Amino acid sequence: MSSDIQSTFITAAAVDPNGISVAASVGNNASLVLGGALASGGSVTFDEPRNVTILSAGNDSSKSFNVTGTDETGTAVIESITGANNNTATGSTFFTTVTKIAAVGNPAGDVSAGSGASIASPMFRGRLRLRGLYAVNTGTAGTITFREGSGTGTIRMQFNTVAAANTTQYPDVPDDGILFVDGGYVTYSVAGLSSMTVFYVG
Repeated sequence: MSSDIQSTFITAAAVDPNGISVAASVGNNASLVLGGALASGGSVTFDEPRNVTILSAGNDSSKSFNVTGTDETGTAVIESITGANNNTATGSTFFTTVTKIAAVGNPAGDVSAGSGASIASPMFRGRLRLRGLYAVNTGTAGTITFREGSGTGTIRMQFNTVAAANTTQYPDVPDDGILFVDGGYVTYSVAGLSSMTVFYVG
């Protein structure tokens, strides 16, 4: 008898602070050049939906940067990230793609843009019932959150990883599984999870 259980493998690369756009001067109300190691053809498609970081060499705390792309659900989105003073500003939106980053104002020095550590991986974007999972830990403990509808949606389950690199965990899931009506997303930090395989019925 064939099984109706499917699986999704989830893993994310380390952060890349200039993977979207390498450090360069940016004109007043101009766009950054999307030409970093993660870019191709003037845009970026991330390995997993994740947040964006903006590194300013000068004081850009009174400036902002509009990041345009699509989010973890595939919806078009623009996030405004307030710049930092000779530091990194961190966005909170989970981007699947980035097609444009525009300065609002005149940046004080060189600016670069990269991939952040916050991830929102889709398990399945339709109705699903989570039946099980297999996680591989890193050397840093973290919290893994399962959300319904989006990376900021209703929390359906959470568990903590342990700080023991390459060890594995099989958190218990109720026999009937956990229902996600509008799609399921796994949110976590890159430092706290090496990889995960989730098993579900769609």
